[in-house]
This record gives sequence, structure tokens and C-alpha cells, in this order.
Amino acid sequence: MPAASRPPSRHTVTTTTPSSRTRAAVERASRPLLTRLSGGHRAIPFLLVLALMVAGVFVGGVPGALLVLVVVLFIGWLLYLGWPALTTAERMGRFAVLAVAVAVGVVQLFPRG
Repeated sequence: MPAASRPPSRHTVTTTTPSSRTRAAVERASRPLLTRLSGGHRAIPFLLVLALMVAGVFVGGVPGALLVLVVVLFIGWLLYLGWPALTTAERMGRFAVLAVAVAVGVVQLFPRG
């Protein structure tokens, strides 16, 4: 298919504004940790997030909310870094995961009954 008629790649950045200095600084600071994460087994970050969420739910209270907060910060960080390359559906899916994690943390801090 000729390049002119080819649909844009789903990883094409569609913004027309240049990357901000803040984004560039965050990406630069994140590179070493992302390199370490990508060098290991792909399941490790998932299992770490799962373990922290399960521990946060079972521990409860402020300590449990702090464990969930670590997960929220990690997911938020990954969402921020990946945002330009994500489609709208992918953004909404990842944002939904972040919202569920925030909701779990709030419930841990303010349980009913």
C-alpha cells in the first residue's frame, strides 16, 4: 500500500504541539526504571501491582490505603508516559483501571460501618 493511502499507525502521536519540558523531564527521569522493568519478565510488574492491591485490600485502614496509593501512583505514571501513543479506547481503559484503584483506596480510608 502506498504511504499516502496507508492509515496512520495506532502509535502515531497525533498532537501538533511539541512535548513540554515537564514531559521531557519525566520521560528522561523514567527511562532507567522503564529499562529495568522491560528487561525482566513481563509478568513481574503485573504481579507486583496485583500483590500490592490484594495486600492493600486485606490489610485495610491507612496501611492498606498506602499500599493502594503506591499502585495508583504507578498506574498513573505509566498512563502519563503512554498517553501520547494510546488510542482513545486504550486511554479510557487505562483511566478506568486507575479510577477503580482510586476507589479501592478511598474505601480503605473510609470504610462503611
